Amino acid sequence: MMLSDVMEDYLKATYVLQREGGPPVRTSDLAEYLGVTPPTVTSMLEKLADRELVEREKYKGVELSDEGETVALEILRHHRLLESYLAEHLDYDWSEVHEEADALEHHISEAFERRVANALGEPRVDPHGDPIPTEELAPLADDDTAALADIEEGETVTVARVSDRDDEHLAYLAERGIEPGAELDVVTVAPIDMVTVHVEGDEIHLPTAIAASIRVERETRATA
Repeated sequence: MMLSDVMEDYLKATYVLQREGGPPVRTSDLAEYLGVTPPTVTSMLEKLADRELVEREKYKGVELSDEGETVALEILRHHRLLESYLAEHLDYDWSEVHEEADALEHHISEAFERRVANALGEPRVDPHGDPIPTEELAPLADDDTAALADIEEGETVTVARVSDRDDEHLAYLAERGIEPGAELDVVTVAPIDMVTVHVEGDEIHLPTAIAASIRVERETRATA
């Protein structure tokens, strides 16, 4: 099935949003994610539905069909492998790889994909901590992380991944040592504007919008 780059972008975005909030994905959420208008989204979803790549539910949103999910996983695999290769072998900063991968993800062959994966040692996650789909394109495991903005004061958490949607946010976090694997002690939470954490002894103040883009794993405490 020949699909345009834009169609593949919509399928990828729908998959990401389904994982974050579950299906169905609302038109307004897709419009915000992709930076387009709701009527533009509606028009594209009609085309994808005609190709049986999404299932639409009037006034509720869309869900990927099995075939649509497979396409989305393939594009995600391309994207995240490319991000990893750019960061590891071409010295790109993690705030620079997203746009480059977006431009390339639709145009690499499966042979090239396999060579990239082999050169990287078959990584499981990309530089931002996002899981990389397997070569078999198996559905990704359920996400059991939480947004840092939703963590209570006094908890200790480990950064699992950081959204790659905003280059400035990534640069801001990198300067402060907040990246996958970093341990954070949540000091204070002001729901409207700020989350304060300790990172390796340093006190860091994070705007809520940035804290919401950080997914964390809660500390597992042993029971007696």
